[in-house]
Amino acid sequence: MTATWNEDDPGVLRLPSGRLVRGRALRRPLPAGAAPDYTVHLLGKRPADVPWESRWLRWPDFRLPGDPAEARAVLREAWERAAAERVEVACGGGRGRTGTALACIAVLDGVPAGEAVEYVRRAYDRHAVETPWQRRFVRRFTG
Repeated sequence: MTATWNEDDPGVLRLPSGRLVRGRALRRPLPAGAAPDYTVHLLGKRPADVPWESRWLRWPDFRLPGDPAEARAVLREAWERAAAERVEVACGGGRGRTGTALACIAVLDGVPAGEAVEYVRRAYDRHAVETPWQRRFVRRFTG
């Protein structure tokens, strides 16, 4: 695959390296345009199947990932794949878990962990990363 997102598409976050990752709320309809090549579903229970490659990371609403080591590996894979594929991360509302995951991906891309939440709030959604423990998770995140 060599196709990535259009930077102007809704929910698309440009990382400092130029990689593009889309954040999305699963409670909303799939946006028009190209479908993802790969999605990381951040949900408390297994999501419905989608017609593209996806991975489920157990992550209950308003909480943290069930397995932080697995979260690091899954988010690293998403960051790596975003160099050449349309990668999205998605949770129910598209803000808390999705924003936290995007901030962690930004850390992998070189944004200092202490600045990643603000980076995602400026470039993706001003309400991203909803809880104090999600903010702490990002500050302590290492790839």
